[in-house]
Order: sequence, then C-alpha cells, then structure tokens
Amino acid sequence: MRRIVVVGASAAGLAAAETLRREGYDGTLTLVGDEPLAPYDRPPLSKQVLSAEWEPARLALRTPDDLAGLGLDLRLGVAATGLRLADSAVELADGSTVPYDGLVVATGVRPRRLPGEGGHVLRTLDDAVRLRDRLTPGRRLVVVGAGFLGAEAAAVAWRLGCEVTLLEPAPVPLAHAVGAEVGEMLTRAHLERGVNLRCGVTVTEVTGDGVRLADGELIEADEVLVAAGSLPNTDWLDGSGLAVGDGVVCDQYCEAARNVYAAGDVARWHNPLFGQSMRIEHRTNAAEQGMAAARNLLAEPEARKPFAPVPYFWSDQYDMKIQAYGYLRGHDEVAVVEGDLAEGRFVAAYRTGDRLTGALAVGMPPKAIRQWRQAIAKGAGWDEAVASRSPAAAVPGAVGTAGA
Repeated sequence: MRRIVVVGASAAGLAAAETLRREGYDGTLTLVGDEPLAPYDRPPLSKQVLSAEWEPARLALRTPDDLAGLGLDLRLGVAATGLRLADSAVELADGSTVPYDGLVVATGVRPRRLPGEGGHVLRTLDDAVRLRDRLTPGRRLVVVGAGFLGAEAAAVAWRLGCEVTLLEPAPVPLAHAVGAEVGEMLTRAHLERGVNLRCGVTVTEVTGDGVRLADGELIEADEVLVAAGSLPNTDWLDGSGLAVGDGVVCDQYCEAARNVYAAGDVARWHNPLFGQSMRIEHRTNAAEQGMAAARNLLAEPEARKPFAPVPYFWSDQYDMKIQAYGYLRGHDEVAVVEGDLAEGRFVAAYRTGDRLTGALAVGMPPKAIRQWRQAIAKGAGWDEAVASRSPAAAVPGAVGTAGA
C-alpha cells in the first residue's frame, strides 16, 4: 500500500495514523478532520473545560512537533462528503478527491438535537467554551438527558452556582445501562445537592425561554444543554456501498469492506469476547480500536487479529468516581460484590446468561475493579467469578433489566 487515508482526526483517527507509522508504513498518509483544530481530547470537555479548571490548550493530544514527525498529509477543517468504493477515493467538502489503497473510517458521532431554536450541545471544544462562558452563579440551566454526559455537565453547573434542572425521559436515569438500583443510587447525588431532577418527562422543543414538555409545560431557563444521545457520522457514506446500521458495520477485525476499516465511536463491529455486535462511545475504546484497525489493515489476511477488548469507561460526578469494565447493557442480573450500595461505595458485577460480562465501581480504588476486568477478559462463568465472593445477594429486582 502506498496511499492510506484516515477520515476522522480525533482519538481513533490519530491512534490509527500513529500505529501505521509505528508498524513501518512509509507511504502517503492523509488524515482528514472536519474541525480546524489538531486532534484533542474530548472527555475533559464536560468536566475540566466546562468548569474552567483547564485551559483549552491542555486538551491537545499531541504537540505540533509530534504531529509533524508523522509526516502527514493533514487536511483539517474539511469534512469528507462521499466515498467511492469502486474508485477507492474519498470526496472532500472543498471539492478535492483523495485516492487510497487503504482507508480507516473514524468519523465519530454528533449530538442528537431537538426541534426548536437555541440550546447548547457538548461535543466540540467550541461547544464547551461557549457554554462555560455562560455558566455564572444564579443562571438557570436545563439539561435534557441524564446520561453520563448530562449528569457530568449538571454536576459542574451546580458546582459553579447555577440553578440546575435535569430532565430524563426514562423512569430511572441510566437504568438501561447500569441497572435500576445502581441508576437510582447515582441519581441520589443530584437530589442531595438540590438539583431539580425530573424523570419520565419528554422534551418536545427547545424555545427561546427554555424547553417545552410533551404535556405543554414550559420549563424556563437561561441556558439549555441538550445531552439526549448521539448519532454516528455515517451520512457521508450514503450510496457508498458500505453497510451502515447504527454505525459502520464491521467484522471482528474491524473490516467494513476490502481494505476499508472503521474505528472509534462510528464503528459497529462484532466483538468475539462477548459474541455480539457493539458500538462503543468511550475514549479508551476509540484509541484501542484505532490501533487494531491500523494493524489489521497492514497485515496479511491470515495474520489479522480479532478486536476483542473489555470496554472501559469512567465518569466524574460531584465527588463520585465511576469506573466500569465490560458490556453492561442487556444484563440479566446485578450483584454487589464489594462495599455497600447505600453508602455509595461499592463494586457491582453484571451477569448476562451464565457469564460475568461487566463490573462497575463507585468511590472505590482502581485495584478494586481491575480483578473483575481480568475475569471478564477470561470469559469467566458467573458462579465461578461471583457467587462465592458476593457479600450480598443479587440486587433485588435487577433480573431482567435488559437494555438497548
């Protein structure tokens, strides 16, 4: 291969580009990014940047010298608009066409928006800085969506002295991912601090005065943050011939078509460790999958390795440090295996079928959950990994808390 194109200049795309060079690829390497900024880290946007603890420059993933050392054909501030598989070419918004012998799609996701005018989203550095500058003491902020992003932003705004209302359509925030009981424990942190958390409500419109609910109620606000999920950036692939279904559909090697691989938030691949298709929107996965896709792109077909990670994510909310390994969605049972749910310091294990498939820790040292990662990676059975170690019975009512 003499020409490789990586579309997407965030964590996954950068990891792919660096891995290609590290593995000895010395041909033309084009890195395309729709933002004008060099690759930067996104998790701090809803935490350190929003709270003004970090200056934006601190988010850079690599120094200018590091990037220069990769010898990239760097195309920043220009989006990919089309893919011609038959011609092995990527079309860009500036009218140019970039040919390739190998392609890595790492275009990430975009925020889901609501009808109406105004409102903030939180995906780019500009988004975070714009909202940060408006979160002054006494301002009324409505956050639509009490998932991890919305909860983190609500926690920061509360700490800055804002009046925060957190709206969630589900009866219990995050129940689809972590289970109802763990979700209830996490939401108590908002209630104890005076955040106005309202569950089971649907926002139909963002207005100039706040948000309107399905029943017609207007909740007034000075600022509105829409954190209602995301959509994979696959529109530019329409008509390309690539299979798209809530992401770019890939096999266990992250291959979407011959010499075309996908990585990061946009990739839906078959993870053989869990035996199912998944798309993971976490920073660690993006970097690891970018590296795996690059290696497999360069490798001979018989030398490729399946991408079979134990997904990892973390979240900081108020004084809580939340860490999780594995694939928690669709679980059948949750059991507290260390600590106490009521005290907000615990490790919970997740069962799917007869296997241990996930573990989540709140307020615990990292070593408390690392052993569970190892058990998940080995495909440990539930009884073997959990039954003899659990200090408490399975969380009541957790059976059947399957998620999307």
